[in-house]
Amino acid sequence: MKKKLKKLSGWKKDNKGMGTVEMILIIVVLIGLVLIFKTQIQELAQIIFEKIAADSSAILA
Repeated sequence: MKKKLKKLSGWKKDNKGMGTVEMILIIVVLIGLVLIFKTQIQELAQIIFEKIAADSSAILA
């Protein structure tokens, strides 16, 4: 009985998987943010690429 209680009390100290759980949570949050702000991200990327194309054509001309 004491061995079982010792095992159960030791689970709090075992944090081998904490890094994995934290990484999965961060990835889930990032995916959620991308899904929420998808249209804004696409518009921003389009504006940035248009500016890059305009500036590169001005440099090459």
